[in-house]
Amino acid sequence: MTTTQENTQHTQKPTTVEDSSDSLINLLHRAWQTRDEFKQQWQQEHTNCYRIFHGTNEGLLGTTLDRYGSLLILQTFHHSLSDNELQQVQSFVDDTFPSLHLTYNDRSDNNSRIQASPKNADNLDRRSVEALELGIKYCIQGRHSGQDPWLFLDLRAGRRYVKAHSKDKTVLNLFSYTCGIGSAAAAGGAKRVVNVDFAESSLAVGKENAQLNNFQQIEFIQSDVFPAIKQFANMPISVRRGKKLPKYPKHKPEQFDLVFLDPPRWAKSAFGTVDLVRDYQALFKPSLLATKDGGQLICCNNVAQVDREEWLESLKRCAIKAGRPLKSIEVILPDADFPSPDGNPPLKIAICQL
Repeated sequence: MTTTQENTQHTQKPTTVEDSSDSLINLLHRAWQTRDEFKQQWQQEHTNCYRIFHGTNEGLLGTTLDRYGSLLILQTFHHSLSDNELQQVQSFVDDTFPSLHLTYNDRSDNNSRIQASPKNADNLDRRSVEALELGIKYCIQGRHSGQDPWLFLDLRAGRRYVKAHSKDKTVLNLFSYTCGIGSAAAAGGAKRVVNVDFAESSLAVGKENAQLNNFQQIEFIQSDVFPAIKQFANMPISVRRGKKLPKYPKHKPEQFDLVFLDPPRWAKSAFGTVDLVRDYQALFKPSLLATKDGGQLICCNNVAQVDREEWLESLKRCAIKAGRPLKSIEVILPDADFPSPDGNPPLKIAICQL
């Protein structure tokens, strides 16, 4: 459930075009020019989903512009764009992508919800379009009942890896959102794919993507991840004193060849708390126990404040304590359309080999 939000600290003063010596349209053109070396790869991989502008590292903090097939999604996370800035974005689009539709989702309010605006009142914003990544078809909608785009582009490197390493394997995709990892596994020849997410609306998009690609080996489980993964791992589901747990789907203990763990930064339910800063181990241990010997557990952490090396060391320690020491651990970085000058992007993807 990785986020394309830029994970910058809100205490940082937002950069605006007025603070910069450059205009927004020049920043956009410059960013697009730096992607010249990747355009051939995208074409070869049958991909028309990518980040055009990653504002935090390309001149305008908290502003992103992404392509999804015939749709462009502009997002702002720290401050709204002025009318002049919006016109500059539209001019860039007219020059560079004249046949594509631009949707603007302003998420600069404190709760990060998309702000309603007459500027966005276009039926095309709510029309589902078909986009391609790594030859896989995805349904994308500029505006919908949720807040995030239906495909997180910074996780493309993870989907590429899963597609290349799923042949004849069983795959468990936790916090699956719209099941992009599950689609990649199916496209890579997995014999069985199980997606788990609490949001029925997200799984509905995943089902639509499976139908779009004629994937037959994909299953969808609507459930809180804690009871699902603990049952697969043959661990007890703890009950707080005086509390009655909600109903949840029942599963037999099972181990998978490949488990993909991509939790949100923080979430709380009756079954437990997801906390990527203080307690990643609460999810890592049961996921580890649900992975076969010789299998792979792929973990994601999208919190910028979490140090990569410290996080990796915590995973190794947890694996030893659980009696399942890792044979190796490898890091995958997001693709270069998510530039990170210091080599430490917010999204960390760790491939844990058992």
